[in-house]
Amino acid sequence: MKRIALKIDVDTCRGTLFGVPTLIELLQRHEASGTFFFSLGPDTSGREARHLSPSRYYDLVTRLYGLLLPAPDIGIRGAGCMRQARDAGLEVGIHAWNRVRWEKFVPTADNAWIEAEMEQASRRFAAVFGEQALAHAASGWRMNRHALRLTQRLGFCYASDCRGNFPFIPVVDGELVHCPQLPTTLPTLDELLVTATTSAAQAAERILAESASIDGDHVFTLRAELEGMKYKAAFEELLVGWTSRGYRLVALRDLLTSQNIATLPRHTVVFAEVPGRFGQRMTQGPAFLDTCI
Repeated sequence: MKRIALKIDVDTCRGTLFGVPTLIELLQRHEASGTFFFSLGPDTSGREARHLSPSRYYDLVTRLYGLLLPAPDIGIRGAGCMRQARDAGLEVGIHAWNRVRWEKFVPTADNAWIEAEMEQASRRFAAVFGEQALAHAASGWRMNRHALRLTQRLGFCYASDCRGNFPFIPVVDGELVHCPQLPTTLPTLDELLVTATTSAAQAAERILAESASIDGDHVFTLRAELEGMKYKAAFEELLVGWTSRGYRLVALRDLLTSQNIATLPRHTVVFAEVPGRFGQRMTQGPAFLDTCI
């Protein structure tokens, strides 16, 4: 049976407090699973450029956080909602410490900065959940080479940091990183809504069509701030559409259960633009055939 893994990015304080409980209820009602990736530090959404960004959908207060209003600490304010997802049997993982700062600086950041950001997020995750994180999903699919290497060093079982077509073992600068990548394979709702002529319902129909037209399992990325709030109805259309077509809606960890990690294909990672999104993102590149690794 074909599977759709639901990757749920939680970007803001408001999304954590209101979008997460809504999505938990929706998933339970439709007997679906998913993986929540949480932002764990300050919400500085007011400093985010809104060009081709989901922040253009945020409420006014969120757009002022870190700019004209103090940045709330999401990991403190939203810890109860985060644990609610875990207690409902849903998978949880790390999205970022400071999501806005990560997306802005990670392409050119030095190793020390990358380590500080990822280690802060890991420590806060452990404080909230009482255990170490096993999964990582970089904010905005923005990474650099050292951040990719750290997914192995920090002990993640897998990461979902990039766009691509199927699970793979990443290779960067000829170095094999022993942390499988489960890439986002489908376009996101907000990417399809970049053109003002497309409605949320039409975007949902296109996502359903692409799910059916491309073989294999898929990873669909949604956001607590969009599908859990403003576009809840469109997301429910997706849930109904997928289940009516016989797809299983699962957490990302479930995609690894049928995989032999030792035999996953090795692919280089490249940095390229994604349609509907500004700036370069990490994507699955060509197969890496060097058998000497």
